[in-house]
Amino acid sequence: MEYTGNDLYCDVIMKGEIPLKKEFESENVLAYHHTRPYCPVHIVVVPKKHIASFTALTKDDEPLLLEIVEVLKIMASKVEKEHGAARILTNLGTYQDNKHLHFHVVSGDPLPNRASH
Repeated sequence: MEYTGNDLYCDVIMKGEIPLKKEFESENVLAYHHTRPYCPVHIVVVPKKHIASFTALTKDDEPLLLEIVEVLKIMASKVEKEHGAARILTNLGTYQDNKHLHFHVVSGDPLPNRASH
């Protein structure tokens, strides 16, 4: 699927438009294996509520952020245990292709021929 909008999560992912290999899902947070992974292990953790980016979080978002951090901890722990290492990243500004807060839990060297996400 070729997506040309700026919020893949609200427009496609949360609507169930494409199949996902889910690792975790609650009422507020979704964690799934990236559909176009940058690294051999690449899990995306995203709030179901639209928040434009990390810097757009507000005081009202603190409970959601705590839940996201807990999911990141679980995903990173699992990846680290299975693969020996993990990174947690988020992007801002022009580095952020999709204008919806999301985090990447990755392990391994970048796959050949992959642009950053």
